[in-house]
Amino acid sequence: MFRSCLSLLLVTAILSPAAEKVDYILSARRVVTMDAQRRVIDNGAVAVKGNRIAAVGAKAEINRQFTAAKRIDMPEGILIPGLVNTHTHAPMSLLRGIADDLKLQEWLEKYIFPLEAKFVSPEFVRDGTRLACIEMMLSGTTTYTDMYYFEEVIAEATKECGMRGVLGQTIIQFPVADAKTPVEGLARTEAFLKKYAKDPLIVAAVAPHALYTNDEATLKAARALANKYGAPLITHLSETKKENDDMRAKYGASPTAVLDRWGIFNGRTLVAHGVWVDAADIAILKNRNVGVAHCPSSNMKLASGVAPVTAYLEAGVAVGLGPDGPAGSNNDFNLFEEIDLATKLQKVSRMDPTALPAESAFAMATIGGAKALGMEKEIGSLETGKRADLVFVSTSEPHATPLFNVYSALVYALKGSDVQHVLIDGKLVVRSRKLLTVNPSVVLSTSQRWQERIRAAR
Repeated sequence: MFRSCLSLLLVTAILSPAAEKVDYILSARRVVTMDAQRRVIDNGAVAVKGNRIAAVGAKAEINRQFTAAKRIDMPEGILIPGLVNTHTHAPMSLLRGIADDLKLQEWLEKYIFPLEAKFVSPEFVRDGTRLACIEMMLSGTTTYTDMYYFEEVIAEATKECGMRGVLGQTIIQFPVADAKTPVEGLARTEAFLKKYAKDPLIVAAVAPHALYTNDEATLKAARALANKYGAPLITHLSETKKENDDMRAKYGASPTAVLDRWGIFNGRTLVAHGVWVDAADIAILKNRNVGVAHCPSSNMKLASGVAPVTAYLEAGVAVGLGPDGPAGSNNDFNLFEEIDLATKLQKVSRMDPTALPAESAFAMATIGGAKALGMEKEIGSLETGKRADLVFVSTSEPHATPLFNVYSALVYALKGSDVQHVLIDGKLVVRSRKLLTVNPSVVLSTSQRWQERIRAAR
């Protein structure tokens, strides 16, 4: 009898192994995975161990396989991958609303460039980045892509806030706050690449501003530097008709064709905007595996035009979303707003209500953005082994009820303010809409002091 009981216990132990310990079990009414099958799991859960996703599945199954000291459950909420912002200028948060309703060149040359010459400093970019990061985290963005000055300081502030960043040190032909020459800008960039070579949160990038603000030698040097360190190259491309026409007149070809001729796309590349492109340009971007950051709010506000997003996607180009800078081109970092505008802009411009459906638009803010950055193996979807960047979205407000289709709700109804909890790299950074990494009151009061300084100097 004793031996029979012992045998039964041993067999039971083999058939029912002890649950694996993880750090978090996160569960919700719906888990939107954005994996290759686009699974939406009702009553789903995600197990998180360290900074990685350990498993994704039905809540009952996850609870059977895993045990965790920390749990977050939203029985009527939605659990989604962290949103991926593929283009912005974070420190420009301190210039929000400084000069609106202007043409791009006038905005840049009469307002932004002069103000940046007066105020941009390590202190300015640190405080502006903190303000940007808390706004992004509270609206569900977990990864953002930046292009600005003193990028090493931006990286420090980003890590302090607990965000993930693809951060591009700007290289430009004329003197700017952190470099008087392109050679100096390239040297600063190389130091930045070395410092953040293996950082868990920061991907250092090379960011020549644009074709119209750099010469051939500088752009080629930027490409060589990016390839030397296996880093992405980020640049603006064909944002406005004037830019496109000017470059065609100067070089006898489209900006896309010129950059391709010079070999600038021969390596990991992300271009912002890509509004004024034709079929030949799109074919080049596809063949070179170049990602595109679509910025609908910015393109609308500056009347830059409508990017051919549907054509990009049909050609197989990876397209992500970005709010651009929050000073003139767009006044916030709300990626939920960009998702909504992206689909509606394609519909009205093509006079086709079926253009860019909700699921495709939401993909651009998640796995599509990750692909555009060349990071789809790490972020952008809820899959085993990926970085644990997750966002809980509440559906308790009137604008979320009733909910018949989860993608429709996420794109057309839900807002950045519906975000409740955020994990980045396995760490809880927002809990019940409260920031856990930095003190928002301090950040806001510091920003108010910058407002007073800037206003006094105008």
